[in-house]
Amino acid sequence: MTLPIVKRYLIAFEQYKWAGLSTFMLALGVSGAVTMILEPPEAPPYTANGVLTYQNPPVLFSQTGQSIRERGQQLDQGMLLQPRVVESVMATVNVTPKELKDHLKVNVKNEAEAPSFIQVSFRDRNRERAVEIVNVMMGEMIEQSRLINTQHLRDIIDTVTTRLEPVEQELRQAEKALEEYDKREGATLLAIESGALPEAIVTSQKQQQDVQIQIETITAQIQSLQSRLGLSADQAYVSQALTADPIIAQLRVQLYQIESQLALLRQDYRDQHPQVAALIKQKQAAERQLQERASEVLGGDGIAAPLRQADQIRVDSSLDPARQQLAQNLMTLQTQKETLQQQLENLKRIEASLREDYQTLPNKQLEKQRLEQEVLYKKALYDKMKAQLVDSQAAEAETASSLKVAQEAYAGDVEVPEAISMVLILAGGGLAGVVGGAVLIFVLGMLSGKFYTWEEIKGALQEREVPVLGLLPNVMVLEGSSAVMPLILKPHSPYLEYYEKVRSNLQRSGEKPARVVLITSAGDLEGKTFCAYNLAIATARAGKRTLLIEGDLRSPSRVELLKLAPEPLSATEPLRYYGDANNCIRLVPDVENLYVIPSPGPVRQAATVLESSEMKRLLSEVRYRFDMVIIDVPSLNANNDALTLEPSTDGMVLVARPSYTLSGQLGELADQLTEVDEDEDASKYRPRLLGAIINGADLEVDWYDEPTEENLVPLNSPYTQPVLDQSHQVAQLPSKVKR
Repeated sequence: MTLPIVKRYLIAFEQYKWAGLSTFMLALGVSGAVTMILEPPEAPPYTANGVLTYQNPPVLFSQTGQSIRERGQQLDQGMLLQPRVVESVMATVNVTPKELKDHLKVNVKNEAEAPSFIQVSFRDRNRERAVEIVNVMMGEMIEQSRLINTQHLRDIIDTVTTRLEPVEQELRQAEKALEEYDKREGATLLAIESGALPEAIVTSQKQQQDVQIQIETITAQIQSLQSRLGLSADQAYVSQALTADPIIAQLRVQLYQIESQLALLRQDYRDQHPQVAALIKQKQAAERQLQERASEVLGGDGIAAPLRQADQIRVDSSLDPARQQLAQNLMTLQTQKETLQQQLENLKRIEASLREDYQTLPNKQLEKQRLEQEVLYKKALYDKMKAQLVDSQAAEAETASSLKVAQEAYAGDVEVPEAISMVLILAGGGLAGVVGGAVLIFVLGMLSGKFYTWEEIKGALQEREVPVLGLLPNVMVLEGSSAVMPLILKPHSPYLEYYEKVRSNLQRSGEKPARVVLITSAGDLEGKTFCAYNLAIATARAGKRTLLIEGDLRSPSRVELLKLAPEPLSATEPLRYYGDANNCIRLVPDVENLYVIPSPGPVRQAATVLESSEMKRLLSEVRYRFDMVIIDVPSLNANNDALTLEPSTDGMVLVARPSYTLSGQLGELADQLTEVDEDEDASKYRPRLLGAIINGADLEVDWYDEPTEENLVPLNSPYTQPVLDQSHQVAQLPSKVKR
């Protein structure tokens, strides 16, 4: 049994063999062209090799010279092939930059265990020229090494010289800062170190204690006087000042006189009496004068002192001479107390300043140490750079190249290679063409998106849990025949048993036998009409009253295959045509139990006719009049006629055919008809898929008699299994026939 992948490749080979042949011819032509233009090999160029090694100067007295020697032994290709070196070599031996770039090779090997060396090689067809270029290149590299060492030494000297002057200036600035600090803080540091500062702090504390004792004594005296007078120091000052003023005394006497007169008059008169009113005004005027005079006495110019009440002024200005003396003593003691308090504050500030100086002693000492340390650091850096400058100047006499010639350039003999055989090139091109053509055919077959074997279709249907109702073999067709499609009209046709299997499987596909079935397909040219007609014939041969309905109203009727003539006026009034079931149902003369409803098509607005009540009534009526009703409808990629009629049937059957069915189209359709969305409303109607038929399978067919032209009707249908012309025909494996 042939493997499915082999079948697929053979079918793809039959379809795309010209592309594979073109690939083979192209590869063979390219190999032939290569053999034509391929020139005999020329003698390879000579390779001259030279070796440089590192050398050590005989005597080194300076540390800088030792450093330059070590650095000179770390050269790389970029350091050696400087523009100066390349230009010098080009000028000496007349070589182009492109030749140097393509043929010159410099290999620098710096290994810790093995001796380090530099290998220089150059390829040229002239042996003497190659040797000369390598020798000149090595000489220039030696000179370049010397220039690198010299330049490195000059860089060190220039760097030290440039940095030496700023470092010297920084040293002088550090020394100057230390000198200024000694001038500014030297006396303080000396006083602290000699003990004078702690003694001054102790003296200040003693003076504060004495002043504090005096303040406490005066405070006691003030409190005694305040208790005797009943006045504070400020109140005593006010009373003493107001009592001593003669104007206030006169105003007080005047107020006493006015009040005495008012007291007498008010015994007989009211305040509205003219004399009483005049005395009240005099009293008010005298009180205002008393207030203004008190403000002048207490505030100097009468502005700063607050305006006091007249009654309070009269009370405050009533001190006798003895109390005036006590008030004067109280004011004197208050003044002494304030003076001593100010003196105490001054002593405290002096002590705080002395203590601050004493506390900052460690910081000042540390600052002095920091400045001294900075001077030492600057001095050390300056001395080191000065020594480096002297050492670098001494190394100028020791600077030389770090390279020397270990091996002069030498170019050995070369061998001329043999030419490549033309036969081998052609054989390789032919083999590449065969492989490329085979791969191209396989890739084109994979990219076509079609099923090429019935095994592939069956696997895809089983993966989506779609029942396979049966396999239908290819039908043998006599060449040169003009019939539209072959029909299994002969009672003993070898293909009849395959359709019988489909019919029996279809009866067991659901909970109850299907009576009204739609035959459709995912795309065109898959043989749905072919299968519908032959399945109807096979069902009728089994003794079942069978009705075949041509449901494709967009195409002409094909009942001529069954030796019937379509109704000529059916396309004029299709609804009336389908409304009369007795007139539209036709008996097939050559097949017993087989009836047909021919299509009136092509009909405009075919969907309207299919959705009409006449069509639904017709399908409902024939369900009970016939044992099996088979409806041939258009493919689902063309329109939705199949889905329109499906609710009035028991389900649909898909027809698939190798070399015609697209895998993506069939898979998408099967998923839509089988998958159930959990979120979808359960009451929503879904089309029923009863199963699928694989048409055109390469199966062995048992023949019981010799096939003749009478029982083989050729295939030439645009809807089922057409015999296409050479520009559209898809290759298929022929049926296997047993005799």
